[in-house]
Amino acid sequence: MMATSYNAKEEDGHRSGPSITAGVSTDRSKKPDNTAFKQQRLPAWQPILTAGTVLPAFFAIGVIFIPIGIGLYVTSNNIKEFEIDYTGVDTYSPCFNCSQSYSWNSTKPCTCVVSFSLDQAFEGNVFMYYGLSNFYQNHRRYVKSRDDRQLNGDMSALTDPSKECEPYRKNVKPIAPCGAIANSLFNDTLELNYIFLNGTQVQIPLSKKGIAWWTDKHVKFRNPGGNNSNLLPVFQDTTKPINWAKPVYELDITDPDNNGFINEDFIVWMRTAALPTFRKLYRIIQKNSMMTPTLPRGNYTLHITYNYPVRSFDGRKRMILSTISWMGGKNPFLGIAYITVGSICFFLGVVLFIIHQKYGNRSKGAEIPS
Repeated sequence: MMATSYNAKEEDGHRSGPSITAGVSTDRSKKPDNTAFKQQRLPAWQPILTAGTVLPAFFAIGVIFIPIGIGLYVTSNNIKEFEIDYTGVDTYSPCFNCSQSYSWNSTKPCTCVVSFSLDQAFEGNVFMYYGLSNFYQNHRRYVKSRDDRQLNGDMSALTDPSKECEPYRKNVKPIAPCGAIANSLFNDTLELNYIFLNGTQVQIPLSKKGIAWWTDKHVKFRNPGGNNSNLLPVFQDTTKPINWAKPVYELDITDPDNNGFINEDFIVWMRTAALPTFRKLYRIIQKNSMMTPTLPRGNYTLHITYNYPVRSFDGRKRMILSTISWMGGKNPFLGIAYITVGSICFFLGVVLFIIHQKYGNRSKGAEIPS
């Protein structure tokens, strides 16, 4: 009997000599290389969970998260917020007639006035939002229905919009801005008046500057033709969206830096919301004096030019006044979440500690010495 020598390379599928057939060589070549990575022999670390490591972790998470959650919750509660619905669904609502009669094709605007009172003064800058309900801006086809090249000032996209904008791509002429998002632009006009004790009213100044993200205003949205203040020649070969009352170059004719595609109301609307109930920033009420509140306690009137119909999709419209803090607007969820997680971890730590104290020594005593 002839002895054969052992070769490690042969065991790994690497055989020397021409005696191996082509078919066998092809099959053996599919075997992974004999390396630590391909053979899964890399060093690994697996934590061993013991009472000495798990219990301190639970208690640490509880001690850290609970104070943070309390701080976030108190901060959120200190933010003042007021909300009023002006959809006009109820017959006694001042906007009931507007909600019943107005449609996208209406040529004459409908106005209504809603009265309300603030029980507490609003200090600092106050932010005015408009809110919509049951409006699904997160629908896939709706989100895609836009042309970012056109919105960035591309002249070729201005006259030849993306096919994603269908059916709001062309209306004899190319539509600018095209798409369903732009076509459904929120266009209600809101004005706020304060009523003095003698009955006289004064209009609250509302600032429309700074309501859009800086990156949107200066990077993503640009007018075609550069900084030309006269946008009429640039858009002469296009037409307005179907539901708009005026073309894009007339959104704010008094301010060239807020007209056309760089109009901040338009930019805010084009940033689609993730949920069907949302709010978007409409105006900012700047604080003028350190001695008087921005919005004092008392009676107010909200003057509405009712342009945006929502009854067709059972939607609701509302106006929100809110202050902000370092964490943004009023949102108690984050604080509640921190408190809940911290409390659960602390409770589990106490339970596991009791179990360990009760049964840990017993299990040690039951061990048989070697």
